[in-house]
Amino acid sequence: MSQTVDRALSILPLLAEGPADLGQVADRLGVHKSTALRLLRTLHEHGMVYRQSDQRYRLGARLFALAQEAMENLDVREIAHAHLVRLNESCGHTVHLAVYEENEVLYIDKVESRYPVRMYSRIGKPVAITVAAVAKLLLADLPEHERRALAEKLDYPMYTSRSTPNAAAFLQELAKVREQGWATDLGGHEESINCVAAPIRGADGRVVAAMSVSAPNVVVTADELLTLLPLVRRTADSISGEYSGRNPAEPK
Repeated sequence: MSQTVDRALSILPLLAEGPADLGQVADRLGVHKSTALRLLRTLHEHGMVYRQSDQRYRLGARLFALAQEAMENLDVREIAHAHLVRLNESCGHTVHLAVYEENEVLYIDKVESRYPVRMYSRIGKPVAITVAAVAKLLLADLPEHERRALAEKLDYPMYTSRSTPNAAAFLQELAKVREQGWATDLGGHEESINCVAAPIRGADGRVVAAMSVSAPNVVVTADELLTLLPLVRRTADSISGEYSGRNPAEPK
């Protein structure tokens, strides 16, 4: 039974390369055509493959529907939380997780700093979209026309002297973030608070969430916080791997 399942599943990567006929499938599996046909018929009955009019087989619509449903039901917060806790235990600073929904960037998880100075951010609360490091990462991943349209309609409050002043500066910052793959907020929202952030990506490479480490100047300087960037990026990569299915989940 396990060999049959293994052979059937081996057909799917082959068809992902493009349509293939019965002979090509049999050759790839190293089996007789009758065996390959039996496997293809079973996959066809379940909508996993589709037989074209030229008698070649391709991936079926049911497979794509299942993949889409699985992606929609993935809970990035549930997957990320243990990683965020480990990062917090390692560095001691506040760790955030954020997503982009309906033109807002929202915090969906937070692990508090072990230091007595706490941040006012709350789960479910929108971030300062024009300055927050997590927002820069999420918006930088949007298609260019969407980035421009959003940048033009945003307000640009000057929270501090380091806040983003206008759409042109914001787009320039997003281009930089998109190229380097990480972001910072060094006193852009609050003079005394600095933040470094990294993206969490799905199986298609798109940014699905962003995570950050934040700390006040009285605890660490901006330069000291920036030394944590490699650790933050490794944590984000680990979450991305588990979320996209590239890496197995670590024991909780």
